[in-house]
Amino acid sequence: MTNALPKNFLWGNSTSSMQTEGAYNLDGKGPSVYDIKPATADSSDWQVAIDEYHRYDEDVQLMADQGMNCYRFQISWSRVCPAGDGDWNETGIQFYADLIQDLIAHGITPMICLYHFDMPLALAQKYNGFMDRHVVDAFVRFGQEMIDRFADQVPYWITFNEQNLYSMTNVFDIAGYMAGPRSDNDMLLMAHHVMVAHARVANYLHEHTSAKIGGMLAYSEVYPASAAPRDVLYARRIDEFLNRNLLDVFAYGRYSTEFLRFVDRHQFNIDFTAADQAAFAELKSDYIAFSYYRSDAINSSKVPINTIPNRYLDYGSEAVPGLPANEWGWNVDPLGFRDILTKVYNQYHLPMFPIENGIGVREEYHGTTIQDDYRIDYHRQHIAALKDAVFEDGVQVMGYLGWGLIDIPSSSGNMDKRYGMVYVNRTNHDLRDLRRIPKASYAWFKQVIASNGADLN
Repeated sequence: MTNALPKNFLWGNSTSSMQTEGAYNLDGKGPSVYDIKPATADSSDWQVAIDEYHRYDEDVQLMADQGMNCYRFQISWSRVCPAGDGDWNETGIQFYADLIQDLIAHGITPMICLYHFDMPLALAQKYNGFMDRHVVDAFVRFGQEMIDRFADQVPYWITFNEQNLYSMTNVFDIAGYMAGPRSDNDMLLMAHHVMVAHARVANYLHEHTSAKIGGMLAYSEVYPASAAPRDVLYARRIDEFLNRNLLDVFAYGRYSTEFLRFVDRHQFNIDFTAADQAAFAELKSDYIAFSYYRSDAINSSKVPINTIPNRYLDYGSEAVPGLPANEWGWNVDPLGFRDILTKVYNQYHLPMFPIENGIGVREEYHGTTIQDDYRIDYHRQHIAALKDAVFEDGVQVMGYLGWGLIDIPSSSGNMDKRYGMVYVNRTNHDLRDLRRIPKASYAWFKQVIASNGADLN
């Protein structure tokens, strides 16, 4: 297929603050829950990352040279508000103001994410994170302040990175949860509080600005492991409870019928108030953003009785047969990517925006260009699948943001699991010189962008 994508198509890069910035204790930044995580045998600490705080101009230049026209980054809550709910740190805010101006000067459209798992430590310790309504209010205050500061320059926003992870066991590691039984009720309660926070911030943005915002999911295609009816049922319920339930709020302003009946039947207390429902009713989404890396299969026979659908994958996840995978078991499934684009667009008719896509591979630099043909092939297949969704299925797709342009520690802090098209010269335990070195995929993606997706060779 040689069709070029629409002229306003967004090509770019996505990152988080804790995986890029470093400078964990400089210029008034307060500690986050990530700052206290120690290095392990297979991971780094979070104190330096790739030192983006001091090197962002160099990396913006790399993006511009590649032809990118969009960069989705995160504002670190504890950098701009050290305690999470106290005074603003003007030096930290100025860092983001300077970054935004640098992006605009290079023709790159900024996109802001407000929360990527790194709760200000003070809020986590005092309130147990999103278990407490005070943290919802503190996040809304933070979001509104950032909107007031930057929405006239930043046209695209998301609140929570991969918001459906708050409906999964992951929530206990990403929502500032410091102590508790890690119960099903705590999971669903925090997921609801996060949705309330999203709705209130999105409503404020729409009321006060012309910027656009959408909810974001970590969308993995989940197939039944067999044709057994229970496997098919479990695959459907995973999609309902982890994806469609949130999409229904983003698009329709209400939780799904099945989810609400489930909560009522099991007598879960999710602290759902009339004010929450009013915020949901006002909510609208300008697009649906999502990350996509891989797919799973669900084997219902492995799931213990009375397990809620949100935890099915904890027990019954299996590899999808016949697909190649990296050493961490993350497979390559571009058809799953196309299916998500098409089925979600068919249901909700909101523009689709994949803002994370990539593959992590162990790589070492030995003085010559890293020939990462596997990464080129991964992105080629997924962009081709995206084009099939656009040209064959009629899906409106806004852009394609990779994760990521430049090597950063993975979500677990592992610098050995590299996603970038630019090598960063450090390891988990040796910072070296942090030099940026383009890989073969950098030149290939530059060609893809220059042709607006027409040339994938």
